[in-house]
Formats: sequence, C-alpha cells, structure tokens
Amino acid sequence: MQARSRKKVEALLDAAERIVVERGVEAVSTRDIADAAQVPVASLYQYFADKEAVFLALAERHMAEMDEQTLVDLAESRAQGPLSVGSLVETSMRAFIKVYLRRPAFVEIYLRGRTNPALHAYGRDHNRRIAATLHEVAIEEGLAGPDLPEAAALLAVELGDRVFQLAFERDDDGDAAVIEEGIALLTSYLERYEIAPAATAGVSVGTPA
Repeated sequence: MQARSRKKVEALLDAAERIVVERGVEAVSTRDIADAAQVPVASLYQYFADKEAVFLALAERHMAEMDEQTLVDLAESRAQGPLSVGSLVETSMRAFIKVYLRRPAFVEIYLRGRTNPALHAYGRDHNRRIAATLHEVAIEEGLAGPDLPEAAALLAVELGDRVFQLAFERDDDGDAAVIEEGIALLTSYLERYEIAPAATAGVSVGTPA
C-alpha cells in the first residue's frame, strides 16, 4: 500500500511539473494537476491539501536533487585537485544551475513564483542547511579556519539565491553575465576568510573588515 501511495504521489508531482512549465504557477489548479495525472481530483486531496502543497512537495523533491548534484560535483572537483574557495563557490553554484536547467518547473515554482509562504519558509530553511554544509566543507578542507562565521556562509548562500532569481527571471537558460558576476561577487566576499596555501593551519589571510 505504501508503494502504491508513493507511486500515486510521484505521478501527481510529475503531472504538476509538466503543466507548471506549460501554464505557469498561477494558471494551474488542483483539477488541472489531477487531470494531467489522469486521476480523480479527490485522489489528489488524499495526499495534498491544495495546489500550494503540491508545489511545496515538488520543490522539496527538486531541492533534494540539488543537494545530491552539489555533493557529486564537489567530489568530482576534489578528485581533480585541492579545493579553493573559488572552486567551492563555482562548483556549488554551477551544480544548482544544472538542476534549474533540467527542472524548468523548479524555476517557475521557486525562482519565479514565490507566493507560497510555506515554500518560502522551506527555501530559507534549505538555504540554512546548504550554508551549514558548505561551512563544514570549507573548514574540513582547510580552506578557512574555525573563525569563518556561519553568518558569512549563510549570507553567501542567500546572495547566491538572489543571483539565481535575477538570472532566471526572464531567461530560461539563465543570464550568463549575471551568473558570472554572481560567482565573482561571492568568491571575492568569501576569499577574505581563505587560508593561504603556505599559511599555518588556522591562520587566515587578511582580517575581515
């Protein structure tokens, strides 16, 4: 029964993903989603309270995919040589972009349609989790000392989120110039905390203003 339920939920999410790209967030109703999934609308309400709950579940699925892509790409980057702050920033941001490009519904729901309070709150919580992970990676890899503020990592992730909003606001492929400037901006900001290769462990280059 659980397997059948999961299959039904996935079918509803897949249907929502298709029609959001075709019509946009505001034009989609629960009946539209049910029709696209070829199930009675009552079946949708067994799992979701409304269309906003469907969109939240879809965003959660895409964010999980984003987390996985980021970890995979960081592992590949690490295999090619030691990470730097610059490569950490660029690898992470380009991993996000990969998911946005292959999940256009995610762009519609998360970057262009943030009218759902629950989705907004989930996005902020996801940013905090991403920031905590990247903060941990930076320290474990010896890129920054323990004096790297968690607030700096969180601010960098939040700024990156805004960069993606601007880059994908009207461009389905993401505005390359905005993305490049965003990567440069975040790299410059975080490099204040980077440990020089020849520096003694725990000694940062420069003192944050």
